[in-house]
Amino acid sequence: MMTLTIAIVAMTAYHSNAQVSLNINIGAQPNWGPRGYDYVEYYYLPDIRTYYHVPTKRYVYYEGNSWVRRTSLPPAYRGYNLYKGRKIVINEPRPYLRNRTTQVIKVEHRGPHHKGPKHHKGKGRH
Repeated sequence: MMTLTIAIVAMTAYHSNAQVSLNINIGAQPNWGPRGYDYVEYYYLPDIRTYYHVPTKRYVYYEGNSWVRRTSLPPAYRGYNLYKGRKIVINEPRPYLRNRTTQVIKVEHRGPHHKGPKHHKGKGRH
């Protein structure tokens, strides 16, 4: 009986697998990004309505009728100071596809004293 118990414990230990997933991109984050995050997928720059994808080091913004990925800021914002601008950390895939939700959250986070529209209407960039 004791031999059977040892055999079952040994087989269980032999067949168990441990899976560990760890995502860290500390060295890949830009110097202008907020400190204290082990991993960041995107930064949203609400002042210029642009996302920055940390793993590929590309800016994502709406141009014409579609979202584009570029190595530089939109032409109208090339002089924008990334160190002083607001940044929102987003760790989800392709948040720009849900841009309307991001815009509403941005407006609602302005605080109770903000006097302005709560929601944007229409399509595209606002």
